[in-house]
Amino acid sequence: MNPAPQPHSEDDPRRRLALEVLQGGGEMGALMRAIDWAKTPIGTVETWPASLRTVLSILLTSEHPMFVWWGKELVQFYNDGYRACLGSTKHPAAMGQRGRECWSEIWDVIAPMIEKVFAGGSTYINDGLLVLDRNGFLEECYFNYAYSPIRDETGAVAGIFVASTETTGRVIGERRLALGRELAIRAALDRNVEGVFRSVEEVLTQASSDLSFALLYELKGNAGDLVSCVGLSRGAPAAPTRVNLDDPSAWPLGSVARSGKEELVESLDIRFGLLTGKAWPEPVTRALVLPLSLGADGETSVILVAGLSPRIRLSDSYRNFIQLLARQIAGSISTTRAFEQEKQRVTELAELDRAKTAFFSNVSHEFRTPLTLILAPVEDALSQKEQSLSGEKLDLVGRNARRLQKLVNTLLDFSRIEAGRTQAIYKPTDLSELTADLASAFRSLVEKSGLTLSVDCPPLPEAVYVDHEMYEKVVLNLLSNAFKFTFKGGIRVSLTLATAEGQVRVKVADTGVGIPEAQLPYLFQRFYRVDGAKGRSYEGSGIGLALVQELAKLHGGAVSVQSKLGEGSCFTVSLP
Repeated sequence: MNPAPQPHSEDDPRRRLALEVLQGGGEMGALMRAIDWAKTPIGTVETWPASLRTVLSILLTSEHPMFVWWGKELVQFYNDGYRACLGSTKHPAAMGQRGRECWSEIWDVIAPMIEKVFAGGSTYINDGLLVLDRNGFLEECYFNYAYSPIRDETGAVAGIFVASTETTGRVIGERRLALGRELAIRAALDRNVEGVFRSVEEVLTQASSDLSFALLYELKGNAGDLVSCVGLSRGAPAAPTRVNLDDPSAWPLGSVARSGKEELVESLDIRFGLLTGKAWPEPVTRALVLPLSLGADGETSVILVAGLSPRIRLSDSYRNFIQLLARQIAGSISTTRAFEQEKQRVTELAELDRAKTAFFSNVSHEFRTPLTLILAPVEDALSQKEQSLSGEKLDLVGRNARRLQKLVNTLLDFSRIEAGRTQAIYKPTDLSELTADLASAFRSLVEKSGLTLSVDCPPLPEAVYVDHEMYEKVVLNLLSNAFKFTFKGGIRVSLTLATAEGQVRVKVADTGVGIPEAQLPYLFQRFYRVDGAKGRSYEGSGIGLALVQELAKLHGGAVSVQSKLGEGSCFTVSLP
């Protein structure tokens, strides 16, 4: 223990000598003058050799951080400049204290250096790591320091002079700067958000001295999914792969997302059990949970959970580092998302351009066929004196004019739906009767082609609300499609009630050429036509199935398809 300062009278000779020997020195000079040195291993001031008095005069008048160890017990002296290096735990007890007592936590590091100096040598350490207990916890500290021998009047080494400069801020700052630079380089090479998440994992793995662990959660609905995990095992209590935003026992993702403000979570050992980082043996007890704003609206969609180092005080600089890291990650994610969206937009525009080219090619062909069949008899009639059409030629003109009208109407219907100008008029309908009537209109055409038409539409227990005109287009388009690609076998139209789902399902199945599995996902895209499909030479613009899908959506329903190449297809329209 440090000897307690003892008051002395101004007339006390020892007091006058102490004032003379320990002149100046600011706060630390006053502390030295107040100590009763007789109770220390080096004795009263009047017994001090001239060498000690001289070195103390240098120490007290210097602004550079310095301290002196004197004697075999290494009794300590230090100046105002060195005061900050001791923190709140060691000062003021360190003044006059034995060196081994003061520096017990690093004695295994500095004892060999001290022995070297007492043997007549010296040492210099650059940016040396010393883990000090100077603020109530073991703290990561770095110093440039030199140990030099102090010889007494006999020439023997009687003490050690230490000039020291703390470099903790610079060393840690450079380390963090390098981390940010590496993250920026890696993220700049990523072309998708998943790549950014992987880069964050790989780079932050190198940051274990500053971040005991790091978790990134992507918010989806009322939950957060773990997309990056560093320093902890995925699925561990502190790193669940999915977190309910309102779960009070988990990370406070919900409150952070709603407030847009970071939160400090403490007592992690109580919440999740013992957590230790890779760099230090002490348990990790605190973490910062930070929102990552990814858009101009400031909405939070990703949250960073940063485990704080047990050996770094949560100072403004430490907090700023983590906040800057969060902003950097958010910026990388935003930039990459924008790149993905632009790439997707370019791809979609290119696909749309390709589809439109195919559409105009298809529709030009389909328009040309009936126009040719109309123009031929018309031109023939115009060349005749009567200039009139009758009989089979008139019937041919009328039939192909209707084909043209149907093509044009289909295009107009689809364009109105896309523009949002279509208004459905829903009426309670006996869907069984309506579906059977629509299917029956195809019976003559189907049977003339040597095919069979089966209609299975039993009565439903209640009416279904549909727009008659739209529903008619749905059924007729599917029947036309089935007939176009069926050359043997038949077509089956059925109506079933799915009570559990609250749906009516209309199915149009055929035994036609079928559709390749790889092309099924694109079947309902506008202007899409199955490559190389063998079909009858009936009109087709590539938007019939897209129109069916849009009309089903207007009814709150959906359309799906099952098909096997060479065996046929089955289209199902589900309506509420």
